Amino acid sequence: MSKYDLSAARRRSTELEERIAADPGQLRVLTGDRPTGRLHLGHYFGTLRGRVRLQDLGVDTFVIVADYQVLTDRDVAEHLGEHVEELVLDYLAAGIDPERSTVFAHSALPALNQLLLPFLSLVSVAELRRNPTVKDEIAHSRQVSVSGLMFTYPVHQAADILFCKAGVVPVGQDQLPHLEVTRTIARRFNERYAAGRTPVFPEPEALLSAAPLLLGTDGTKMSKSRGNAITLSATADETARLLKGAKTDAVRRITYDPDARPEVSSLLLLAALCQDRDPQELAEEIGDGGAVQLKKVVTEAVNEHLAPLRARRTELAADRGHVRDVLRRGNERANAVAETTLAEVRAAMGTVY
Repeated sequence: MSKYDLSAARRRSTELEERIAADPGQLRVLTGDRPTGRLHLGHYFGTLRGRVRLQDLGVDTFVIVADYQVLTDRDVAEHLGEHVEELVLDYLAAGIDPERSTVFAHSALPALNQLLLPFLSLVSVAELRRNPTVKDEIAHSRQVSVSGLMFTYPVHQAADILFCKAGVVPVGQDQLPHLEVTRTIARRFNERYAAGRTPVFPEPEALLSAAPLLLGTDGTKMSKSRGNAITLSATADETARLLKGAKTDAVRRITYDPDARPEVSSLLLLAALCQDRDPQELAEEIGDGGAVQLKKVVTEAVNEHLAPLRARRTELAADRGHVRDVLRRGNERANAVAETTLAEVRAAMGTVY
């Protein structure tokens, strides 16, 4: 079986959902984002709603603001403080509750980042070089050369996941290679330093997102860096303008066919997700209304669905001190967890002097 066998990954993800439903309190999840700009609809339907669902079920949820990882593909971290605040605002507006979830910044946890050194000793250069996700990130990088931080990105991500001993990591299928690196590091650390004893680290499982890929307004993958995304904080008028310019095709009758008509189908899917409906049913309703009617339906669906979130976000944005306090309290809790884990690692390695 391939390391990245999707059918096996989906089967394990289904089993993980069953475990969560049976006893959510036994599991801890690690998830998060790089603060490179405001979150968009792809983030919301792909990961953010799922995080809130896990939190509400009672899963111990850790949400990382991966500020150090901004440096992987940028020479400077411009406006980083502002981006961090905007990201936390998006989290809170979407329903992340700091009383039930730990929201913290990567750079605020010295003990977490110390794990990178022993973890790097557990993987080879060849293993890092052939990681497909790293290859893709490098291909889309805006830098002339690739930094060492970009190259070791999967190992840094392993430290993010393992510092809190997360057993659940919500990912898209493109992130499975990264998670396999984390699982490999956990296994090798246990074999090398805890053989015959209680393992220090669990091997985390992927919880695959059920949300299909949403395309950006230009018909390519929705991305902050490509300027083709509709942010959660966009106004109703901005949303209407962006969707008016969204790419469709020349066929007047609207049908849901992701393979043959990806742009039209992505818009239908977006409206269907907002209305909790079937995209095929929505397509049949629009029928010969064409792209104009399709975009009207999508615009109304998005704006109606996001109206409460946007109202909460505006209210929260008026008190930036609260945003900083959420991070401060989350950093304190996450730091305590990281220091405990680092102490276990040092004891297992025999580096307590």
